[in-house]
Amino acid sequence: MRGLVDPGDAWLSIQRQCELLGLSRSSWYYKPVPEDPDDLRLMRLIDEQYTRTPFYGVRKMAVWLASMGDHVNKKRVRRLMRNMGLEAIYPKPNLSRANAQHKKYPYLLRGLPIVRPNQVWGTDITYLRLTAGFVYLVAIMDWFSRYVLSWGVSVTLDVSFCLDALERALRIAKPEIVNSDQGVQFTCQEFTGRLEAEKIQISMDGRGRAMDNVFTERLWRSVKYEDVYLKDYGTVPVAIQNLGGYFGFYNGERPHQSLGYKTPAEIYFEAACWETEERAKEKPRDDRTSISTTFTTP
Repeated sequence: MRGLVDPGDAWLSIQRQCELLGLSRSSWYYKPVPEDPDDLRLMRLIDEQYTRTPFYGVRKMAVWLASMGDHVNKKRVRRLMRNMGLEAIYPKPNLSRANAQHKKYPYLLRGLPIVRPNQVWGTDITYLRLTAGFVYLVAIMDWFSRYVLSWGVSVTLDVSFCLDALERALRIAKPEIVNSDQGVQFTCQEFTGRLEAEKIQISMDGRGRAMDNVFTERLWRSVKYEDVYLKDYGTVPVAIQNLGGYFGFYNGERPHQSLGYKTPAEIYFEAACWETEERAKEKPRDDRTSISTTFTTP
């Protein structure tokens, strides 16, 4: 929102622009305190190790840092991992206790065969390091084809960038199920209400079980090892530009062994078009004269 305010606008004052955007003027003037350079260095190390070993919790991560010469107490490691949105993928005590802050949705994908595009979408958020800071990346992926329908970047964990990604994905197609973790961005009423309005089933992972969203976790590994770590993004605009190029490559050029060495775009659009053609061959029922499909090309 802050980026939409134009201080050079000759017609609207900054105060009026903030009012129209629902943004307090003081928040536009606010200058965030720079991250501590040593914290950023540790977060870079934690990010790389977590990508290799996502089952490392606070204690194991602290032990690993000590083995690398950084003797950091568990309290600091916990704070840094929390800022990064990282959590080890093992069951926690009281895992079944309901969270009073949001409606509980079951995990719908256990034992479910994924056989067509737009049957299941997965969404998740990951931390991306920059040279002097970090951003958060959200993506929405079709599980059948591994096609990334949309993605977005934010410097905060506000729900708005997740909603923007969802809206852009829904312009392409509508899934039967959307699966996510239980992060506040995906459990808030704005996000779940949007899915319910479209009659989309909501599936949520168990807490601390990142492998319930395994395809998105593999996507994060690919993004980081094949682009982020190699290029070492300097600024947010540079990150956005490079991510745009990478996701174009990932969808349209990068062959996947699990897809018979085809690209996600080939699988997504070929399968979706085939499904549309098969539905068109069906005989209309109840005197209906048209066949509808939830798939539309972008």
